[in-house]
Amino acid sequence: MTIFQFALKRSFRNKTNLLFLTLFPVAAIFLPASEIWPFLPFGYHYFGVLILFVSIRLSSMMLEDRVKGVVKRLAVAPISHLHYLWQNLLAYMVILLFQCALAVGGGVLYGQELYSPFAVFCLFVTFSLTSLAFALAWISLFRNKETSFLVFMSIVVLIALLGGLIMPIEMMPAGFERLAVIFPTYWLSSGMKWIALGGQTADIWLIHGMLLLYSVCFLIIGSIRKIA
Repeated sequence: MTIFQFALKRSFRNKTNLLFLTLFPVAAIFLPASEIWPFLPFGYHYFGVLILFVSIRLSSMMLEDRVKGVVKRLAVAPISHLHYLWQNLLAYMVILLFQCALAVGGGVLYGQELYSPFAVFCLFVTFSLTSLAFALAWISLFRNKETSFLVFMSIVVLIALLGGLIMPIEMMPAGFERLAVIFPTYWLSSGMKWIALGGQTADIWLIHGMLLLYSVCFLIIGSIRKIA
């Protein structure tokens, strides 16, 4: 598990990463709730956006490795590309799990109305996996870390808006409402709505299932490209 341990240490070396990984999740706990929308406190909607940003920040380190030729050298090293990939992803997922636990646990201690904290935690964990897989697929398209991150930030704002994390989907034109279902953020927003308002058990399983389906598709896309 040498790569796993190195990936964990490497993730906390950058000062900007420290803000994303520690300060921002804590700040989300203290944002207020609304009587109308969103269904969970504002911080937990924005936390979904933060997960996407953190995912690309972490995954970009693998893009650095590819650009520097580290991934190429794996071909002659006693370690497979798959081994390198899953240990990095495992390290990043552990970090995201910690963030989810911090956000949900902190919200419970602070007295935020989360309805079912365990359900919120599970939803964020599933979305974290989807976000990490999405980031992996995204960086496979680029050779420059800065370009990848800047374009990704624009995409995140767009899908967060269209997916219902920044504003209610009901306020959008009908065409945009139908378009929203193709974004993972829509399913996260739907999961939050289900937790707050209740519904059939099959609905929440569908939400988790859709997020996991996205994860599998993105992981396949992102893992295909081994070298640059």
